[in-house]
Amino acid sequence: MFHTQLEWLNTLKPNFKVLPLKERLLCGIGALLGLTISSFISWYVLGDFNAWYIAPMGASSVLLFAVPASPLAQPWNMVVGNVIAGVIGVTCAMYIPGQTEAFSIAVALSIFLMMTTDSLHPPSGAVAITAVLGGEPVHQLGYAFIFYPVLLNSVLLLVVAIIFNRMLGKQYPQVAQVNTRSKDPTPTQKVSIQPKDIQEVLDQQTELLDISEYDLQKIILQAQEKASARAVSQFCCQDIMSRDVISLHAEDDIHLALNKFKDMNLMSLPVINAEGGLVGTLALYEVVEWFKRAADPKAGWEHKVRHIMSKKVVTVQPMQPVHDLIPYFVERSFNYIPVVEQQRLVGIISRADMIAVLDRQLSTLLKQ
Repeated sequence: MFHTQLEWLNTLKPNFKVLPLKERLLCGIGALLGLTISSFISWYVLGDFNAWYIAPMGASSVLLFAVPASPLAQPWNMVVGNVIAGVIGVTCAMYIPGQTEAFSIAVALSIFLMMTTDSLHPPSGAVAITAVLGGEPVHQLGYAFIFYPVLLNSVLLLVVAIIFNRMLGKQYPQVAQVNTRSKDPTPTQKVSIQPKDIQEVLDQQTELLDISEYDLQKIILQAQEKASARAVSQFCCQDIMSRDVISLHAEDDIHLALNKFKDMNLMSLPVINAEGGLVGTLALYEVVEWFKRAADPKAGWEHKVRHIMSKKVVTVQPMQPVHDLIPYFVERSFNYIPVVEQQRLVGIISRADMIAVLDRQLSTLLKQ
């Protein structure tokens, strides 16, 4: 009987991911910092003003710091939604005598207008109610209530949320599309599920989903990659890597590097130190840029590869599955990826290597 009751209670719970303890703590710390900083600045700007901070900002902080990927938490929704609710709430407070009727109509109109302008932000409903039930300090402000504290609080909290989420490595605000190079679908999408396919399905939905089309695309593509990985045999990086690696030394002269690019007809090369450790990568375009600024006296000291190389390098391990490399070659157009073991360059995997292994896997599937 007790077990049955627990199962019934589980049907009331959302199908929502419970984040690890560290992530939950960071969400709480973000809200703490956001509310404290924005509240202090609002208080400093407005002085002894009684309504220098409003309660709906607490609800906004839940979205901004706990679920920043939600469409409801985006800056447009935060600012525009609160402004719309503020305008409607103040107007209803002025012209509708009964408080119950005033805040009910204010919330209803706010929802309609926010959905019409694609700026739905749930805490904005509380902004509309605050404009009606906020008491004399709020009513005395009239339409100034929209600018302070509503707009002031919103912008300050939003700025803190952007900085905090970026510091944690989270993409906030959300970018509009997966393919950042063009409006076309990415190479992976062209042969699988495309954004227009997802959009057509979403257009048929009559309910608002609390997930962005961008995140939906990422989840579907990642799930498809995992499904494809189960359907093909797994190669490790050491199985297909080239061990006789053409590379540059950090102390090489840039002119020597250019000659190697010309002789090998390559667009980029890994850079190693005297011990054989990978320390960077140098692309041909970086050499071209160096020649462009060679006449600049400020750049006169640049004459070695280490002066102009990129120190940020994506690497893989010898035993890492080849399937992990596909997004780099397909979505980010990498020419090669170095294979590193104990910080030493032991091999390299080129785009041609990937094409060969994928062709073999495709042939194997067709024979099955």
